[in-house]
Amino acid sequence: MAHAHESNTKRIWIVLVILSLLTTVEVILGIIKPDALHLTRFLGTSPLNWIFIILTLVKAYYIAWAFMHLEGEKKWLRRSIVWTAVFLICYLMTLLLIEGGYLHSTLAPLVKW
Repeated sequence: MAHAHESNTKRIWIVLVILSLLTTVEVILGIIKPDALHLTRFLGTSPLNWIFIILTLVKAYYIAWAFMHLEGEKKWLRRSIVWTAVFLICYLMTLLLIEGGYLHSTLAPLVKW
């Protein structure tokens, strides 16, 4: 029983370190905002925004994998949870980018950016 406790403690520390590293990368990129990533456009938004979106999805997947114990579930259950979330997030991002672009082009003459 003590061995299981040690492995759980080790696993929690590993998850903490991985999530902390991903969050640190996001914060550093948010503070620095490199011009090459921030001032260019790729698929409707800047590459910096895409990096934030991808890192956030990776963190969300890892949290579900570690704390919802998806690694021990059957493959079809894992896929049904993950692919449903991926589809809905991609759908939401597409709608936000389309509507955001429309609002920006419509309100651009009226608002000083």
